[in-house]
Amino acid sequence: MPQARWSNVNCPRYATRVYQQVLPHDHRCAAGSYLMERMEGVDAGYLYMETPTMHMHTLKIAIMEPSDSYTFAGLQKQLLSRMNDLPPLKQRPLPVPFALNHPMWISDGPIEPGRHIFRHDLPSPGGHTELEALIGQVCSTPLDRDIPLWEVHVCEGMAGGLVAVIGKLHHALADGGAANALIANIADPREGTPTADRRSGRPADWHFDAVPAKGTQIKLALRDATVQIGTIHGLLGRTTSGAVAAVRRRREHDVSVPRPILDAPRTSFNGALTPRRNFATCTLDLAHVKQVRKANGVTVNDVVLAVVGGALRTWLDARDEHPATALLAGVPVSTEEVGSSPRLSGNRVSNLFTTLATDVDDPIERLHTISNITSASKDLQRTLGPSMLADWVQFTPPAPFSALLRWYSHARMAARHAPPFNVIVSNVKGPPAEIRIAGSRLHDLYSVGPLIEGIGLNITAWSYAGRLNIAALSCPDLMPDLPSLVAALEPALQQLRNP
Repeated sequence: MPQARWSNVNCPRYATRVYQQVLPHDHRCAAGSYLMERMEGVDAGYLYMETPTMHMHTLKIAIMEPSDSYTFAGLQKQLLSRMNDLPPLKQRPLPVPFALNHPMWISDGPIEPGRHIFRHDLPSPGGHTELEALIGQVCSTPLDRDIPLWEVHVCEGMAGGLVAVIGKLHHALADGGAANALIANIADPREGTPTADRRSGRPADWHFDAVPAKGTQIKLALRDATVQIGTIHGLLGRTTSGAVAAVRRRREHDVSVPRPILDAPRTSFNGALTPRRNFATCTLDLAHVKQVRKANGVTVNDVVLAVVGGALRTWLDARDEHPATALLAGVPVSTEEVGSSPRLSGNRVSNLFTTLATDVDDPIERLHTISNITSASKDLQRTLGPSMLADWVQFTPPAPFSALLRWYSHARMAARHAPPFNVIVSNVKGPPAEIRIAGSRLHDLYSVGPLIEGIGLNITAWSYAGRLNIAALSCPDLMPDLPSLVAALEPALQQLRNP
């Protein structure tokens, strides 16, 4: 095996010092076998949505207490040994000629560390401010589509000897549930922890000895499209009956479910995006969140929404820009069937829309308002069918959809109309106990999803080992003072605990 050499370089994409393992050119992965499968529409949609200002990757950030034997080379070796056993992390997207169908996932060899794993020296004093600035830089650039859609950034030089590991993963590859399973498979084995089958989520559609010729790709794309068209009649029937039932249920509810675009007010963070991102975090005691849940007969998700609503109310009041009507949240919800086995890839999510009740003064009344409206929104979604959106996205025409979104983003159209909603708020159940990677303990684990045009704020709560770690992502050209909003989250929780 050719000897690898270490290269100390300045990475132009991240404006920090980066160390890469560089392999001789003739050691690049030989393509001996190609496993291919068609992307599902909902996964491919995240590729179509991507523009120069709207990046569709998610972040997973681990704060690690390194073991006595820790070295970067040792951590990289451990990561590669685990990741090379996970097929989704070796797949790259292969566009179909003339965009006749959704792209393919194609797998073609071992992971090349020099293109995926980067080492950073965090500037002094190595605190949260410096780390969050680096995370914002990492998040501000899109992933390279010529290779599997992920990166890992190892940040050394943190105060207290800590090490941060930033995972950057395209949403086309995995949602929060699949990311959880990937983390479980990469982490050191722990008795009683369920992991996903390390094979792909479904068998490969095709197996080739070489990348198929364009003619073959076109033939397969048209064949799959014919099969898809054959399902549209049944989908139309389900959609019609679901829509009629949803209208009937909406009339029966005592509360009014928010309507995207029609009911969302405009705020300073609802506008056209730039490529830049800023990032901030805080940690809440999960026991305190559950205390509020139990005392008020609501869900943990309701409490998270109420905390976010309270913090946004404080933040908006301080800037004298509190709208008269309540802010709306888009909430990703799992469409996974109860009892499903863990999966390593794909998206099983839909969205519901609810109020953040920022127009309600009393914190407890705000919590119950959110709970009632969220419950009604969930009921409507169940009536319509949780997978209805994903079923229709399967028919999205790749080229026109991508072109439309690129024009919309380039023309900064989001600055010219009301937003569909105001903020993305996600709540994901993470590992219940602390985990280790390469013998090092993960002290904290954060996650955050992407921004979309018109919605310049994403707040993600990720539970981990008795804590509720909250990460916020924004665009500094819309919300330059993101840390002040995050600082208001803990007081908002205390208002619910001590009304």
